[in-house]
Amino acid sequence: MKLTIITPDKLAYEGDVTAVTVPGSAGSFQILKDHAAIVSTLEDGKVIIKKNNDEEVIIIKGGVVEVKDNNIIVLAEGIAEE
Repeated sequence: MKLTIITPDKLAYEGDVTAVTVPGSAGSFQILKDHAAIVSTLEDGKVIIKKNNDEEVIIIKGGVVEVKDNNIIVLAEGIAEE
């Protein structure tokens, strides 16, 4: 699957992943290969990116996620600096 995380001012992440967990408005949910097409609003929180055995966390400030044909696009309002 391909994940792209975009904010209004930069491309925050782009790459192939095996799983992504996003902070949905109704609760966090995980996106795996061949997930059904979906568009969902996102709350402030952690986007957990899994790539094989590696895990990376990006903290977003709200936004929208779209999943279609194993392409995941997260349009985030911003990225929290750690």
